[in-house]
Amino acid sequence: MMKVSARNQLTGKVTRIITGAVNNEVDITLEHGEVLTTVITKESCEALDIRNGKEAIAIIKAPWVVLANVDSGLRFSARNQFRGKITKIVNGAVNSTIHLKTEKGLPLTAIITNEGRDEMELHEGNEVIALVKASGVILATRA
Repeated sequence: MMKVSARNQLTGKVTRIITGAVNNEVDITLEHGEVLTTVITKESCEALDIRNGKEAIAIIKAPWVVLANVDSGLRFSARNQFRGKITKIVNGAVNSTIHLKTEKGLPLTAIITNEGRDEMELHEGNEVIALVKASGVILATRA
C-alpha cells in the first residue's frame, strides 16, 4: 500500500466507466467483491489511464465515511452503501474511530464524534451501514 494518511485504501479493478462531458463515473470491483463507485474528471481518468481491467486504489478518508443505523427506516442518496458489523471502537476525547467489516469482509474505518456515537448507541457487534459519496473517493493507479 501507499503511505498516505487516509485510513481506507481499497484495491480493485476498474469494471465500468460512464463517460460524461466533464466527469466520468468509474466503478471499481474491490478484492472482496464489493463495487465502489467514484466520480472523477475526464482529465483525471486520462492522466491515470483509467480503463476497464486496470488495477486502481480507492482512497477514502475516515471522516468521509458516514454511518447509519440499519433500522433507521431511511433511504440514502449516497452511491456507496456497505452493510457491516462494528469490530472495534477506539474512543478519543472528541471523536471515535469506528472499525467495521462489511458482509463480504471489506474492512472500513470511520471517524465520528463521540456525541454521534452515543446518539446512535454504537457498540462492537452492532450492524451499521457505511455510506460514502461517489465524489468522496479518490482514485490512484500505479505508475
